Amino acid sequence: MVRNPSVLLIGKKNDFYYERAIKFVKVHFQKYQVFMGKRNEQFPEDIDKWQGDYIVSYLSPWIIPNSTLKKAKKACINFHPGPPEYPGIGCTNFAIYNKENTFGVTCHHMEEKVDTGRMVAVRRFPLYESDTVFSLTQRCYEYIFKLFCEVITPIVAGDELAISEEFWKRKPLKRIELQELCKISPEMAADEIKRRVKAVTFPKQPGAYIEVGGIIFNYQTNKTKNLHDFCKISPDMPVETIWKKINAFNFPKEPSAYVEIDGEIFIAQFN
Repeated sequence: MVRNPSVLLIGKKNDFYYERAIKFVKVHFQKYQVFMGKRNEQFPEDIDKWQGDYIVSYLSPWIIPNSTLKKAKKACINFHPGPPEYPGIGCTNFAIYNKENTFGVTCHHMEEKVDTGRMVAVRRFPLYESDTVFSLTQRCYEYIFKLFCEVITPIVAGDELAISEEFWKRKPLKRIELQELCKISPEMAADEIKRRVKAVTFPKQPGAYIEVGGIIFNYQTNKTKNLHDFCKISPDMPVETIWKKINAFNFPKEPSAYVEIDGEIFIAQFN
């Protein structure tokens, strides 16, 4: 039992549920520190000065270094937006792709290797056929906050963390696997293309794409935007012909070169 425990809370900026988690910690703990950031920001140097009882990663944008984890006297826990079947990157994407019927969120102890520590608690919920990556992700956020309150409450009382009998079912998914899921090829069956497109489509994030003639064509959700038959690229066109069309239509706010495969539209991407 730890009376009046100290907590280090780490999460991401501009997150509604993380802000609620911060309020929870401020109300119930006398000794706490809070850090937040974005994915591409540098890990805060001030965290290295912290020493205390618990480190809580609430969808942290950073992988917390082992040197920091060692500073917690009691435990380091993470809230993962996926069930034991989906550790690592892209858990919601692969669940949508695999047409799962259920999904979930997990609280687990942090180890040096991501998403490998023993579990504290798991909460599961239905995954509907109508779900998108976005809708599933939003539901994960709701369940993570509920699980956060359940897991942290015993710590407030000075009690030990719960112990789950569940365990990770596979090695953590890697970013390269998610990137591979984004790739579309003309040889794929129509159902496979639709499954991949649905599984990797998320607002303001890179999604499905096809490469033709060395040019990347990104999936287009708005299929009626600036599309004309004379802009259409066929994957079996000679490379020289493809480049001639690309160069002819590479102009801002003008009709874009595109590829259409089984009713799905992919727009030429220029850096």
